[in-house]
Amino acid sequence: MTPAFILLVRPTGGQARVGFTVSRRIGNAVARNRARRRLREAARQVLPRSGLPAADHVLIARPLPDERPFDALVEDLGRALERAATRLGPRA
Repeated sequence: MTPAFILLVRPTGGQARVGFTVSRRIGNAVARNRARRRLREAARQVLPRSGLPAADHVLIARPLPDERPFDALVEDLGRALERAATRLGPRA
């Protein structure tokens, strides 16, 4: 769990995939779309080098009072993927 999102990772044995969930708690449609675009871009930058192969990655946006800087969002995703890799161990 990070300030901006929750990362769920589940090994599948197939191709690596990514999904995004942004609920109405985030705000109106404009705010939800912006949050989804920011998560998608962070995943595009981080998953090729740090994502777990043969796993599903799901990012669930969390409501924040202020928008998290994009650089911090990318760093959060990298750290969350490292934690997920150590928790899954050799299964990943």
